[in-house]
Amino acid sequence: MPMMTVSHDMDFVTFAIQLLNAVQYGFLLFLVASGLTLIFGIMGVINLSHGSFYMIGAYLAWSLTDLSGNFWIAVICAFAISVILGLFLEKYLFSYLYRVDHLRQVLMTYGLILVIDSLRSLIWGDDVHGVEIPSIFNGTIQITETLSYPIYRIALSAICLLIALGLYILIGKTKLGMTIRAGSFDREMTQALGINITILYRLVFSFGIALAAFAGMIAAPVSSVFPGMGDQILIVSFIVVVIGGIGSLKGAMLAAMLIGLVDTFGKVVEVRVGTLSLLPELSGVSLYLLMAIVLIWRPQGIFGGK
Repeated sequence: MPMMTVSHDMDFVTFAIQLLNAVQYGFLLFLVASGLTLIFGIMGVINLSHGSFYMIGAYLAWSLTDLSGNFWIAVICAFAISVILGLFLEKYLFSYLYRVDHLRQVLMTYGLILVIDSLRSLIWGDDVHGVEIPSIFNGTIQITETLSYPIYRIALSAICLLIALGLYILIGKTKLGMTIRAGSFDREMTQALGINITILYRLVFSFGIALAAFAGMIAAPVSSVFPGMGDQILIVSFIVVVIGGIGSLKGAMLAAMLIGLVDTFGKVVEVRVGTLSLLPELSGVSLYLLMAIVLIWRPQGIFGGK
């Protein structure tokens, strides 16, 4: 019988650094997936173009930083543009998708990916760009004589954590959140109670789009800005939504952290069964294996309703 062996070359400091990387990646995934799960869970729309708004956010951050010379001013302006774009798209495109089946939603939102990609190419070109880290966070924390950790990555995690707490309070503790939850449970009854469900859906959609774009903005300084950068994160975000449960923010948070840990440590930990190397060579399969295990256990996701 082949024996399983796990490499123990990683010391505590390296483990801690990889853990911070996993948490930071998990928080970033949560920002994208939270908007996706709100739109999917509340409005019933499968939005394949969600990752494109992550890309748009990154390109806006790059171009507006170049114009203004200040990353934070660029983020504020880009966030406002993202909200306006979300309002426009919901009114003139997505509002028509509520009444059609999921196949048409998939086809129309896939077409939107192609349109956005063509517009991106016309406006910004096809080159790879970088965004300079804001000067206030442009430094490192020295951990050992040879290892350090970027301050901006810690700041990025802190920003995402604050937004996650804000979302939890907004959805779970406020009257607006109660209205949003009611609209997701029974649209007709909510509308009969005098709530303008059209405006509610428009706000939810634009907010979900803005969250994805904001994730792209704050990720831009630590990753390159390039064409198609939203495609991969869209796939992973859908895995987050499926694992966590459609419409559940706490499920999205837990699933995002699980995926962050599995993806990060799957690339640095070596696991072998006999002569076959399971990790890191097969680390790309680990996310889908995690999803399969969760779905076998709970087909509706960890926090999803039956």
